[in-house]
Amino acid sequence: MLNSNTQSEVDPVILAQAQTDNLLQMVSEQIAEQTFDFNNQEILQLLVESLGDKRGMTRLRCAETLHEIGTSATPYLLTALANHPDVVVRRASAKTLTLIADPTAVPHLIHSLLNDEDTVVKGSSVGALARIGEPAVASLLDILAANEHPESTKGHAAWALAFIGTEAKEYLYQAIASDSPVVRAAVVGAIAKVAQEEPKPDLFDILINSLTDTDENVRCEAAAALGNVAYQPAIPNLIELLNHQDGESRKAAALALMKIGDESAKESLETALTKESETAVQLILKLGISKFK
Repeated sequence: MLNSNTQSEVDPVILAQAQTDNLLQMVSEQIAEQTFDFNNQEILQLLVESLGDKRGMTRLRCAETLHEIGTSATPYLLTALANHPDVVVRRASAKTLTLIADPTAVPHLIHSLLNDEDTVVKGSSVGALARIGEPAVASLLDILAANEHPESTKGHAAWALAFIGTEAKEYLYQAIASDSPVVRAAVVGAIAKVAQEEPKPDLFDILINSLTDTDENVRCEAAAALGNVAYQPAIPNLIELLNHQDGESRKAAALALMKIGDESAKESLETALTKESETAVQLILKLGISKFK
């Protein structure tokens, strides 16, 4: 038996959970009956507050209900994402915005990605940006081009661009000429994904041209992309990259040729091995050569 003190501590929680359950039941019934008032500010605010419920399944149910309501809930979710003191509500708001995918949320999600102190909120915000797609591309490229953002944030932005893929390709064609090597590397990664979905020659031409980029990361990213899709027309360019003065670029070229697995590259790998001075690259070259034996 609980004593009176314990009951007084538990009762408010039980009462609040019961109210949340009743709210969700009522809204679900009204949506099913097509009687729900999508302009009811009080109900929408209560639903967003319910995202802080301690029960995980209840939070999920709240998110799904708000998803059904759609863009009418966006302003309330954005307010919670920006200002709510409960990090659980901010996290759940970002995840719910992922479901709704409202383009008007882009600047607010960018703000949370750049400024929220919680890593889960940041990750959920970039997930929502990726889900929104093309309307978020320009802002993501801006993050990559800016010097003040940390590598973790730029990594989030690069992932979102790759996730968006085909929707972003017109932006990517322009951004590959960016002065920022970080942007070019991210664009190469995104173009690689687009090329897998739409294997068009002009996309592979961009990847091949990137093998001669002035930045090491861009060259390595391009080599890895060409190796992953086993793009045989790139073999002569990858063989040329085996002679680059940068060891990481030579290693990336050897790995790509190994993945492509074409017999025509064997002699070039053997020649490169006789000239190679870096142990790490030698190991990759030997591994690539052994594949043909």
